[in-house]
Formats: sequence, C-alpha cells, structure tokens
Amino acid sequence: MTETRLWDRAAVVPIRSTGRRLPEIVALPELLPSVAELFDFMRDAEMRFETLRMRIEERTQTSRGEDVVAMDSVLRHPGEAKVTTTRATDAARPEYEVWISDGEIVRTYASAHGLGTQRPVRNRPRGLDDLDLPGTSKVYEPVTALPMETLPDTFVHPAGYCQNVLATGRCLVSGTDIVSGREAILLECDHPRTTELAGDRPDFHISIAVDRETGVILRLIESIGGEVTRHAEVIELLPDVPLPAAAFYFVFPTGTTMLY
Repeated sequence: MTETRLWDRAAVVPIRSTGRRLPEIVALPELLPSVAELFDFMRDAEMRFETLRMRIEERTQTSRGEDVVAMDSVLRHPGEAKVTTTRATDAARPEYEVWISDGEIVRTYASAHGLGTQRPVRNRPRGLDDLDLPGTSKVYEPVTALPMETLPDTFVHPAGYCQNVLATGRCLVSGTDIVSGREAILLECDHPRTTELAGDRPDFHISIAVDRETGVILRLIESIGGEVTRHAEVIELLPDVPLPAAAFYFVFPTGTTMLY
C-alpha cells in the first residue's frame, strides 16, 4: 500500500495510569500493515523490551573506497546505555569510540585522540509538550536515550526518522524478508526530504527492514541512481537478554585528556 500523507504521530505515546509507557500496537497483524500502522508500531519499539543487546554493521561508499563501521549497543531501561563504535583502519589497532550514560551523566571517549568528556544529560527544549503545537513539531522522548543522530538511536528510536524523513517521501510497504534470522517487514521510500545536500535529488531512495516482533529497524539501505551508497544491517539483536553489571562499566584509560 502506497501513502503520501505525512505521518505526524512521533510524540503520541500511550501511558498507563501507573505512569508506565506502553506500545499502542502490541503486535502487527498477519497481513502486511499500512504505512501509518507500521510507523505507529515502530514508534513504540523500545517499549517492547527491558534490556537490549544489538550490533550494527555499516558500510558506506566514500571517495577513498568502502568504509566499514561496527556499532555495539547495550541498553537497560530506564536510562542505562552504552554504545561502542569501531572503525576498521590500516593501523595495528582499530579506532574506537565509547558513549555511555546512566541517565544522568554522559561520558565519551575517542581512542584516536585519547580525548574524553563527562557532562550531565542535556535538558530537553521547553515547550515541546504544548498542546497547540502541530504533530510535526513535536518530538519523541525516549525511555532510554542513545547518542543522537547515530544508527543505534535511529534503529531503536525510529519515531523521529519515520516522521522527519520517511514520511516526507513516497512510501510503500513492499513485503517481508528474513534479516539476521528475524522476520522483517520491508518498506521502500522514494525521494524523502533530506538535510544532506548529496541526497537531495529525485533518484534518492531508502529501503528499510523492520523487525516484526519489536519494531526495531534491522536494515537500512540508501541508494542514489540505483547505486547503493549506504548499507547498515543489524548483525545481532537480543531483546530482554540478561546483562551483567559490567556491561555498563567504563574507566577512562590512563593518559586520557578530558575536554570537559
């Protein structure tokens, strides 16, 4: 089913009287959902598990050839999350970056430069819950935050991506597939609005695969003129897996230069 009407329900989150947030759609029907139903299901993805272990492998085409990045994420509601990003290089040791949060303090470390940061979680802009704001001006508030504008954040918190990117193009729920051993719903999007100049052209296309069980994005493929420019796929997705306390443990290496 193809739809062009903008979806603006990223901030519509059902809440139980106890204060706990619940998914609006518990499970998808056996038949293929509409685009709007799929977006509603995806919006509530993180509410379908208490813990998560996920590994994403991203391949992009650059002027220097293929760039391969692996992102390992662990998450425990509410607030605890850690993302380790590793980039393949010609050096003896791969470059890596760590982002870790307990819901109050965010710490980061970049091995390439030996730089670290430690700061409080940023406050959200005021007024986002104003009832007079149109749906397209409201934003999703995650139960457990992940580093903004990263693939782990997009895959686990896809509401903003659905509203601000996919819904601005011509979308089609095209079928199903198996991705990393999990059943997925496929969605195609032609010429979505984009903030990247390189992708602002009529032959820009996005294909995503959505986990039928959780609503997490399992695969993201971007192409221009039929040529794949970005391919990101979940290699491992383990919802509600037991996580040891050490999963969120991190100590800055000796010699780290703290920026703030």
